[in-house]
Amino acid sequence: MRYTPQVRWDETDFLVMGLMLGGMGLAAEWLIRRSPNLGSRAASVVSVLTVFLTIWANLAVGMIGSEDNPFNLLFAGVPVIALIGSAMARFKPRGMAISHGAAAAAQAGIAAMGAQIDARGGTFSALFAGLWLIAAVLYWLAASRAEGAATSSR
Repeated sequence: MRYTPQVRWDETDFLVMGLMLGGMGLAAEWLIRRSPNLGSRAASVVSVLTVFLTIWANLAVGMIGSEDNPFNLLFAGVPVIALIGSAMARFKPRGMAISHGAAAAAQAGIAAMGAQIDARGGTFSALFAGLWLIAAVLYWLAASRAEGAATSSR
């Protein structure tokens, strides 16, 4: 607001951003403390950052068209898929890898449908599928290393 007249935040905008930043910090801290190894910690950071960026992009400008486009509501389901899947897996790396893979697939599918409406927005939102996939691979690798360490210590 100080640098351009196009940005007009009110108290609600600041409150929402404060809650998002605080929530992101708390979630990252909680997941990192539960993480058994560095790979799982890295996956947790990528995961939390992807959730934050997904919500922020949708609220700020929208991924497909403008932020007022109702199609963007579909993207709100992607972090929910990751969260519910992770909770069902009791936040264990292997289950989180699967849930984040499902989130990546959902993000890619929504992006492909959205590309019919807005090609640039569809491409932009498809990049988020890559972030979900990076988190899934990191969780998978973390789970494999943890299983390998458990096997070799027997």
